[in-house]
Amino acid sequence: MRETSASSAPGSQGDLLGLEADSEHSERRPAAKATAKPGSGDAAPPPPVRRVAVLLPLPLREAYDYRVPDGLDLVPGDYVEVPLGPRRVIGVVWGPAAGTVESGRLKAVVRKFDAPPMTEVGRRFVEWVAAYTMTLPGFVLRMAVSVPAALEPPKPMLAYARRPDAGPPPGFKMTDARRRVLALLDDTLAGGPPRTPAELAEEAGCGVTVVRGLAEAGLLEPVMLNPATGLGRPDWQRPGPTLSADQRAAADDLRGRVTAGRYSTVLLDGVTGSGKTEVYYEAISAALEQGRQALVLLPEIALSAQWLDRFARRFGAPPAEWHSELTGAQRRDTWRAVAKGEVPVVVGARSALFLPYPDLGVIIVDEEHDSAYKQEEGAIYHARDMAVARAHLGGLPIVLVSATPSLETKVNADSHRYARIALPARHGGAVLPEVELVDLRRDRPPARHWLAPSLRKALTDTLAGGEQAMLFLNRRGYAPLTLCRACGHRMQCPNCTAWLVEHRLARKLQCHHCGLQQPLPHACPECGEEGTMAACGPGVERIAEEVAELFPDARAAIMASDTLFGPRAIQEMVRSIGDHELDIIIGTQVMAKGHHFPMLTLVGVVDADLGLNGGDLRAAERTYQLLHQVAGRAGRGERPGRVMLQTFMPEHPVMQALAAGDRDGFYQLEAEMRLEAGMPPFGRLAALIVSGEDPTLVERVAMALGRAAPRSETVHVLGPAPAPLALLRGRHRRRLLLKAPRSTPVQPLIAEWLDRVEIPPAIRVQIDVDPYSFL
Repeated sequence: MRETSASSAPGSQGDLLGLEADSEHSERRPAAKATAKPGSGDAAPPPPVRRVAVLLPLPLREAYDYRVPDGLDLVPGDYVEVPLGPRRVIGVVWGPAAGTVESGRLKAVVRKFDAPPMTEVGRRFVEWVAAYTMTLPGFVLRMAVSVPAALEPPKPMLAYARRPDAGPPPGFKMTDARRRVLALLDDTLAGGPPRTPAELAEEAGCGVTVVRGLAEAGLLEPVMLNPATGLGRPDWQRPGPTLSADQRAAADDLRGRVTAGRYSTVLLDGVTGSGKTEVYYEAISAALEQGRQALVLLPEIALSAQWLDRFARRFGAPPAEWHSELTGAQRRDTWRAVAKGEVPVVVGARSALFLPYPDLGVIIVDEEHDSAYKQEEGAIYHARDMAVARAHLGGLPIVLVSATPSLETKVNADSHRYARIALPARHGGAVLPEVELVDLRRDRPPARHWLAPSLRKALTDTLAGGEQAMLFLNRRGYAPLTLCRACGHRMQCPNCTAWLVEHRLARKLQCHHCGLQQPLPHACPECGEEGTMAACGPGVERIAEEVAELFPDARAAIMASDTLFGPRAIQEMVRSIGDHELDIIIGTQVMAKGHHFPMLTLVGVVDADLGLNGGDLRAAERTYQLLHQVAGRAGRGERPGRVMLQTFMPEHPVMQALAAGDRDGFYQLEAEMRLEAGMPPFGRLAALIVSGEDPTLVERVAMALGRAAPRSETVHVLGPAPAPLALLRGRHRRRLLLKAPRSTPVQPLIAEWLDRVEIPPAIRVQIDVDPYSFL
């Protein structure tokens, strides 16, 4: 089984994903190329066609031809229902049919949905993503048609208005409750809105039967209403906060780009606490002023809590949200409202990029460096890079926002492919915190404890001053490993090459890769000895245990993805920290970015070396970015901040750069090392991941791919080799890595490579163009 598309894709990440060189940038599909819809700027709309190509949101390589029945007119982009074997499926009209099959042998389109058609830009975006990531087009379309229920119009709701000149029939008793209902509907006689029975009953303080009785008596007139989305409209004219001179200059630049309505990519490069959010709110305001839509991508749901509050204060109404925690009804209503242009602003995770925007005016990618933007399953893509492509296709500006840009983005800005707007100082006079390195080789914590004496003293001083502290450890649970002290047996996941993590609060062991859970064992499953199972190493729960031991009167809480379930829990946690209901927060990366807590003055990183292990290409860059962002939580108010990094490697370039505040020096060193090695962003990488349940078959296919690999003086293939996660969710895995110069389009090479090897149905070959993870 090959999860690929043989279509070639243009360009490379280094030249804006190939969009600078070719404005068309999409290969012609076997059945049809996306064509413009009426009203998209063409001189005249295309005539209705009687045979159409329909792309289905299924893992298919091409669109299928269907016959258009009499009385049904279709244009490209229409959502339709079509037969596929014994079932009916939804699809999108992709253009005129290209096949030569006789009309009598074609199956007919069943119906057209009452929904706005997918725009030309939306269809071209699906094609482009499929070609660049080498994903089947139908698989990409499934991300764009992720809520099939939204294609059906919502069911109308029953409401009532006052019937003009209607009096009560003989014998009808007019009670106080009935009079109150009628009084509430008096304004409908002057054109006021009808109201639902539930609304009337609640406001009149009576039961719904009272309302129905008035309707049966002929005093009320039934009216059918379309359900409201419940979303207000942000007010771009609402005054925002006073901006500094630097912020105002940056905001004016962004407003000008949005007003011009042309493609550009801008890096908004500002230190933590510089007010980047308020600056790009001005870009959103400019889009709203023009009556266009705005999209804001955030890497974590956890970031949305404070962001939503700030947005509502700035614009007087919340934006639409799009993430995995929404209910089915919320997703349906939001998807349809976006398609109809009723939603001015969307904030969401990476999948929000595929919503059906009819008139997008600006895209914001906040924390653009964050690895959470890379989707590693299904269609493998990087949302930041695809957002740049979406902006180019739509001819609109995109703003990449970060205090620690990805090296790819920084190199593009340094070479003037991207514009750069700098915010070099914190807003409101706040200063950046001092960063201290705690050398754990000398300043050792007590046995079976994890906080060094100097960090303990800093915590004591912080609490005595009435301030807040944050302890950061990017490791969930209580301990990453549980082993038997008698025989050395380690608790490992049977489905993955990974240890089971102890979650003591939930009394379970859990695999963080496949989700397997087991109760904590009382005896060793290998030797049977009781009382010998020991937790090794710390997680945030273990740090919380040490904090409770050291500071029993301090109000402490854990902030991690497995202790905060959903946006509401995150919002409540953020509120309690902001209101100083907590003294010490122990957390993972969900608290590392975007949050603003004025009373938080101390940040202690328990294990600053954690991300530097494993030989990952971007290990140093990621560690620097994460620790810099964590450090940026300290001293964001009037009180100065202090950051303490516990490390066994204080001489490491990452630690030295953090301590010296030398961001650009670190990036220069990292860029020189990548350039010398020919690694991204100065070279191209593409990974093949071969997986299956039979390890022998996986090895055989991987070896065949290795023998058939393309090789030249400039193109090299490493592997096959067992992946670091050689077993994942019960599937054995081997990796091959193609390395090529930056100017080399790797997609045609990979397509030809795969065509030379027969892939059995039991084997899956995933393609990861521009890989971020090497697990």
